[in-house]
Amino acid sequence: MANACGVDFGTSNSTVGWSRPGQAPLLALEDGKPTLPSVVFFNAEDDAVTFGRAALADYLAGYDGRLMRSLKSLLGTSLIDGQTEVAGKALPFRTLLAQFIGELKRRAETAAGRDFSCAVLGRPVFFIDDSKQADQLAESTLREVAHAVGFKDIAFQYEPIAAAFDYESQIAREELVLIIDIGGGTSDFSLLRLSPERARQVERKSDILATGGVHIGGTDFDKYLSLTSVMPLMGLGGKLLNNSEVPSSYYFNLATWHTINLAYTKKAAQQLNDIQRDAREKDQFDLLQKLVRERSGHWLAMRVEEGKIALSSAASVALPLERLAPELSLTITRSAFDGAIDHLVGNIEQTVLKLLTDAGVGRDAVDTVFFTGGSSGVHLLRDKVAALLPNARRVEGDLFGSIGAGLALDALRKFG
Repeated sequence: MANACGVDFGTSNSTVGWSRPGQAPLLALEDGKPTLPSVVFFNAEDDAVTFGRAALADYLAGYDGRLMRSLKSLLGTSLIDGQTEVAGKALPFRTLLAQFIGELKRRAETAAGRDFSCAVLGRPVFFIDDSKQADQLAESTLREVAHAVGFKDIAFQYEPIAAAFDYESQIAREELVLIIDIGGGTSDFSLLRLSPERARQVERKSDILATGGVHIGGTDFDKYLSLTSVMPLMGLGGKLLNNSEVPSSYYFNLATWHTINLAYTKKAAQQLNDIQRDAREKDQFDLLQKLVRERSGHWLAMRVEEGKIALSSAASVALPLERLAPELSLTITRSAFDGAIDHLVGNIEQTVLKLLTDAGVGRDAVDTVFFTGGSSGVHLLRDKVAALLPNARRVEGDLFGSIGAGLALDALRKFG
């Protein structure tokens, strides 16, 4: 058995892997499941803190409190040194991260029946685009938090490379593989030579032909689906009496997972009241006010996310919005979703092309495209990537578990 674990702290879901002979690598973290949604709920009524599915259930049950999600998105940003208010007290964001990662460690140790002092932590190729300083700050912050919760020896591995190690454990011959990892907050790519023989080596740098990434992920897909389909119902794009547009910042905050709580401040409430007096479409703006007043922003974001997921297997879906108004429902279509995210997928395409150029590899030379990450099931994304690599076969890994499983293998190599 390995002495160390692999920790995949994800924007939307997290896993912990532990390499054991003859056993599945992922540890059960909640209700027998290997994934723990990266969510924390501070229940003001019971003065309790819940995590994962339990946190989402408490929030949806209507308990008074604060829901925090997409915690990973704080890394590398100016927000990480800030704080938020919970039950009338200031909660530093670093403390919030430590609470969640500490809980992740505790649950993994309970499931394994042992302590873990060593870990390989997954990280995106770029936490932050176009800023080495911010990217290094993000990794340093994550290292500090991991140390604070009890991990003494820590190594990092790029998430798509970890997914490659998981795929490599399943193949019988050498392949040139492009790993496409579309997570909640980032899209990461690696081009590697994989084989059963190469898997026995501890040092794998020569097998990695190129890595790349862009700060686009599933939460961005949610955001633009919300902005184009749902937020117009609440006045986005509407006019004020002076013919200027209703300010869009409130809608953008509510459509972005890690900024939803900014819409609930006293200052924002006063500004919304002022805007409502001048709004032409007062019925639409009333829906926005109701959403903010009842602090249902995360509920709406979850509905949008459910709609996005459903569009992976259906051309159109009905989105119930009963908290805004009884019997209110919106039909969203895959074609409208594709239009909303086309610019994001275009950026992903360009990143993949640059990676192939950096590696000096032609598009027809790639044997396999391995998809992982919870948002890699988006049809437009898969179709565009397939068109780029006409000769490559498409393989779908465990969308939520490949990285954690690969990190477990890497932890065995690094720490024994």
